[in-house]
Amino acid sequence: MAANVALLSASSPSTSAAVASSFLSRRPLPRCCAASPRRASSRLSIMAALGDDPIKEWILTEGKATQIKGTRSIGGGCINAAQRYDTDAVPFFVKTNSRIGPEMFEGEALGLKAMYDTKSIRVPLPYKVGSLPTGGSFIIMEFIEFGRSRGDQSALGRKLAEMHKSAKSDKGYGFHVDNTIGSTPQINTWTADWIEFYSKHRLGYQLELASRRYGDSAIYEKGQRLIKNIRPLFDGAVLEPCLLHGDLWSGNISSDTKGDPVILDPACYCK
Repeated sequence: MAANVALLSASSPSTSAAVASSFLSRRPLPRCCAASPRRASSRLSIMAALGDDPIKEWILTEGKATQIKGTRSIGGGCINAAQRYDTDAVPFFVKTNSRIGPEMFEGEALGLKAMYDTKSIRVPLPYKVGSLPTGGSFIIMEFIEFGRSRGDQSALGRKLAEMHKSAKSDKGYGFHVDNTIGSTPQINTWTADWIEFYSKHRLGYQLELASRRYGDSAIYEKGQRLIKNIRPLFDGAVLEPCLLHGDLWSGNISSDTKGDPVILDPACYCK
């Protein structure tokens, strides 16, 4: 996928290729700048300097800010670093990773946008994914001020149900791209049958990873027996693929200052 992508709708099955190949457009120079060679030269010098920092470049062009007032670390867990960028427009939330390329954040951005497009539960809107000049990658997204608690859990349940009902898949089970759960790859190849998808791309894939890393053949063999006998467990179940957050645990749940539930850091797929 392209390193710098414009985030379009991810709710359509055909969007991953469009998102991966669409670059954010640059705003033209104001007429006053174009009219003055000296001012134009000055602005071009500033933009050349910003080219070394793609995060600031986006915020001061596409982000509609004219000034970055300050940045501060707000913690990013054990995988990524996270900062708040305060500007004269709005604050932005930025995550960076110095070791992993943009593919991880591209998958996250597509998942966030897919959930955002359901207009059900609140999620931070992603704006920009790209590569860092020094290596690694970044994602810029909406900054949501969190409340003092995770909010009303019954409201969370209702909003999640709304999201599931709003985003049904006509391609089966999977997602537009492979993504990650934490830093572990997650395979999302579209599959018509739920049992097959879950057996191969969830249980089976995790068993293979565990076997390669730890060499525990006993766990692997038990897991394979479960896979072979899993279909009867779903007899009579009505299975319909719909959009899931994919990594929903207490650390990825919060609420905004109004008390409305917020979910973040997804590993989306249709289940």
